[in-house]
Amino acid sequence: MGRWLLIAGWALVAPLAVHASEVALLELDGPIGPASSSYLAQAQERAIEQGVTAIVLRLDTPGGLDDSMRDIVKSILSAPIPVICWVGPSGARAASAGTYILYACHLAAMAPGTNLGAATPIPLGGSWPSPGPDGDKSSGKEPAAAGEQRAPKNLDAGQAKAVNDAVAYLRSLAEQRGRNADWAEQAVRSGVSLSSEAALRQQVIEVLASDLDELLRKADGRTIRLASGPGTLSTSGAQVRRISPGWRLELLAVLSNPTVAYLLLLIGIYGLLLEGYHPGAILPGVVGAISLLLAAYALQMLPVNYSGIALLVLGIALIVAETFTPSFGLLGLGGIAAFVFGSVMLMDTEVPGYAINLGLIAGIAFTASALLAALLWLLWRARHSQVVTGAEALIGATVLALETIDAEGWAEMRGERWRVRSTRPLHPGQAARVVARDGLTLHVEPEEPLDRPGQTR
Repeated sequence: MGRWLLIAGWALVAPLAVHASEVALLELDGPIGPASSSYLAQAQERAIEQGVTAIVLRLDTPGGLDDSMRDIVKSILSAPIPVICWVGPSGARAASAGTYILYACHLAAMAPGTNLGAATPIPLGGSWPSPGPDGDKSSGKEPAAAGEQRAPKNLDAGQAKAVNDAVAYLRSLAEQRGRNADWAEQAVRSGVSLSSEAALRQQVIEVLASDLDELLRKADGRTIRLASGPGTLSTSGAQVRRISPGWRLELLAVLSNPTVAYLLLLIGIYGLLLEGYHPGAILPGVVGAISLLLAAYALQMLPVNYSGIALLVLGIALIVAETFTPSFGLLGLGGIAAFVFGSVMLMDTEVPGYAINLGLIAGIAFTASALLAALLWLLWRARHSQVVTGAEALIGATVLALETIDAEGWAEMRGERWRVRSTRPLHPGQAARVVARDGLTLHVEPEEPLDRPGQTR
């Protein structure tokens, strides 16, 4: 009797266990950076705490920073539960750093119409010369054998070390997961890429799935190798729980966007300059200081070219100096040129996803040029316009005699009484023009005689 009760109880519990199975869905979109690695580490920890059976990492990236990519790989390799990488949906890619992440996952899957590869490391100073798929032909030697850590001869020692290190790293991941290690090496040395169908044929991935449901069905029952030992995936019919980054990581991702960091830097510099021009304005200084601090925080996480920052600051300084130095626009033009070159060099354009939009740079440069031209025009107009303040503004002004003036008397000008000295007699109400000033006495000349004595205007 007890045996039958045990069987009946198991029959009731078993379906519940199937439906209670959950997988966590993490999503990495865009360039790989510090925000990405922080998100994956925290989301993986939350997934384990929530008791999910596996993690699905949906990947769509053009690449990113090497340090952040390695942090992500370490998190995946140390995960106590399976991590399934799915490059999707159609049109997505796992290029450069994304290839390393895909190779690190316990199960690799791609959607039709996706691609991976182009995993050659690129320095912050620009791209390196890379060999073709047939090896280093310039040296006259045969291609490197699979697993041999030989860099092409057209690389210097430092570059060769970086390439060889990347090759060994990706090959070790491929060998640990039982995937095509020879193609992994070619992806680093020659920068080759594969479509999803070709990746499946060449055993770079294990599953081709159009959507998440198909992925979970095809992954079910597959044997994977965890850090604690072999295991079997149980994902068929599993519920999907999406784990989103918190507000802090979302803010970090926004700040680490190269365009946002660039704009914050400009706002910070101009805000402090405006505060310097108008002490006590407060708002420009506060906004500038906050923006500059946020830009400094963002730039320390980005592949920054410090020569670009120096040129950017020099350009703004020259533009500002143009307002104080009569250089006829030469300082301003030099400042705009330095500003443009510094902006282009600020973020390394060779690192995927970390370039500043050239249209934005052109727009800001055009605006700066227009402001400089407007400033020069205002200065020219001010220099050639009539003086309207100070003692010089009195010359040429019109006064009206308040009394009969033979040589000296009182007259009115702009609502004020002035002592005037005239070369010819003036009648009350007669207009005269100021020709000189001697202290508080104005020297005047009659403009025109009155029609008759005593007539006023």
